[in-house]
Amino acid sequence: MLRKVLTESGWVRGIPAADPRVTAFKGIPFAAPAVGPNRWRAPQPPEPWEGVRDCLEFGPIAMQEIPGGNPDDIYTREWHVDGSVPMSEDCLQLNVWTNAQSPEDRLPVMVWIYGGGLMVGYPSEMEMDGERIARRGVVLVSINYRVNVFGFLAHPELTAESPEKPTNFGHLDQQAGIAWVKRNIAAFGGDPENITIFGQSAGGGSCMVQLVSPQNRGLFQRTILHSGGGLLPPSSLSLRLEEAEAQGVKLFEKLGVKTLAEARALDARTVWDAAVGQGGFSWGSVIGDAFLPDTPANIILRGEENEADIIIGNTGDEFIVRPEGDSFEALEAFVRRKYPGIAEEFMSEACCCAITLGQMKENASYNNFEMGNKLWLDHNARRPRHRMYFYRFDPEIPGWDDPGAFHSSDLWFAFETLAKCWRPFTGRHYDLARQICNYWTNFARTGDPNGPDADGTPMETWEPYTAGNEKVMLFGDRPELIRAAEGDFFNLLQKACEDGRITYRSLNAFDR
Repeated sequence: MLRKVLTESGWVRGIPAADPRVTAFKGIPFAAPAVGPNRWRAPQPPEPWEGVRDCLEFGPIAMQEIPGGNPDDIYTREWHVDGSVPMSEDCLQLNVWTNAQSPEDRLPVMVWIYGGGLMVGYPSEMEMDGERIARRGVVLVSINYRVNVFGFLAHPELTAESPEKPTNFGHLDQQAGIAWVKRNIAAFGGDPENITIFGQSAGGGSCMVQLVSPQNRGLFQRTILHSGGGLLPPSSLSLRLEEAEAQGVKLFEKLGVKTLAEARALDARTVWDAAVGQGGFSWGSVIGDAFLPDTPANIILRGEENEADIIIGNTGDEFIVRPEGDSFEALEAFVRRKYPGIAEEFMSEACCCAITLGQMKENASYNNFEMGNKLWLDHNARRPRHRMYFYRFDPEIPGWDDPGAFHSSDLWFAFETLAKCWRPFTGRHYDLARQICNYWTNFARTGDPNGPDADGTPMETWEPYTAGNEKVMLFGDRPELIRAAEGDFFNLLQKACEDGRITYRSLNAFDR
C-alpha cells in the first residue's frame, strides 16, 4: 500500500482507511492559503515543505454559514452534524483515497466537486467518503474550494489588478485542484490521462462550468453531473461581470471601505456577515471573464465546449415546478406571465383530461432540472458531440419525514455510504447503491458504465442517449432502462424552448 507519497511540494503521509487496503491522504495543500493579499485572488502555488507532512485529517472548511444550525433542515439531519468543524479562509486542500500498490498502477481517477449552491459545502461531509470508490480500483480525489463572497466577488479594482482572472475564484480553485491532480496523481498510482470530474447540485453545475471553459482543454476526459441543471439554471442564470462589479462596489460601501487593500484587511467573519449573513447580495458564477466568457448553455448550444463523455441526471422529487394560483383566472394569469410565448398551448395541455384546478396544475407540473437535462440530451442527440448517458434517481427513500427522492439523496448511493446514514435503508437500497457505484466507476475506467455486479452477473445494460434511442436509466427499486418520456406538457415546454418562443430564464424554477 502507498502510505507515503512524494508530491511536487513535498512528501505526504496518509492513514489507513477502515479497509486497510485503502490509504486516505487528507488535507493536502494544492494552493497557497487564500488569506491576506491572496483573498480574492486566483489560487497561487503552495509553499513547499521539508520532511514528511502528515495528512491524516481533513483541512478546514471554507468560510460559510456554520453547518447544522437549523435542526429542522433536512441536510442537518442528513450530514451537517458537526457544528464545530474547523472553518478558515486557509482551506485550499484536497483529499486522496487510493488502493494502488505502486505509482506504476495507473488507476483511473475521479475528482469530486461538492455542492451547496456555491454558498456552502465541504468535501469532508460524511456521505462523501471515498473509500468504497477506491476499493474498486479508482483513485478518488475531493477538492475544497472557496464559496460565497470569498469565491465569487467581483470589483473594478480586482479587474484592474488581474484582468485575466478578476473573479470566479471558487471555480479557479476547482480548476487548480484538477490541474494539481493531473500533475501529481501518478505518484498515488493514478492515471493523469484518465480523469473523470463529478459533482452534485452546484458541484454538478461547476463540472459543467469546467467543461465549457476554454482554458480546460485536455484537463479531464469525462464528467458526471448530478442535478446540475443542464441547460437550465444555474447554467443560464448568472451575473455578468459588469453587474457583479457593481455589486462589489455596493458591498465595499456596506463594509465602510474604499479600497481593495482595506477590504482584504477586514476579518473574514465581518466580510461574511455583511455579504451573506445580512442578505441582499447574490454570489455565484460570473459571466464574462477569460475563464467563463459566456453562459455554459450558450457555449454548449454553439458547440464550443470541451470534449468529454458524460453521465447526466437528476432525482425524481427535486425542484418540481407547479403553476401558482387558487382559481382558474389566477392560473391563467400566471401562465401568461411566465410562458407568454405558449400561453394558449399551455392552457390547452393543462386542461386536457382535467376537471379540477388541482388536476390542471398537476398536468402542468414538471421537474425543472430534468427539463434542463433533457434539453441538453436532445440537443446533443441532434448534433452529437458527446457520448451521453441519462439517469433518473427515484427509489423510495425511507424515514419518518417521507422525503421522496429529494435533492442530494443520491449522494449516499453514488459513494455507497448508506451505512453512515440514520435512515432505515434495507437490502434493496444497499444493492442499488452498490450498482450505482459500479456504474460510476466503470464509466470512470473506460467511458462505458456497463459491467458485472459484485457476484459476476451482468448489471442492467445502460445504453447512450441518442436520436431514436432516448433512454434513461431509472434507479428505482433496481436499475431499469426505460424510454425517456415526460408527457405532452413537458414536450411542449422543451419544443418551445428550442424554437425560442420561451427563454431558459423564464423556465427558472425560482422565477416568481
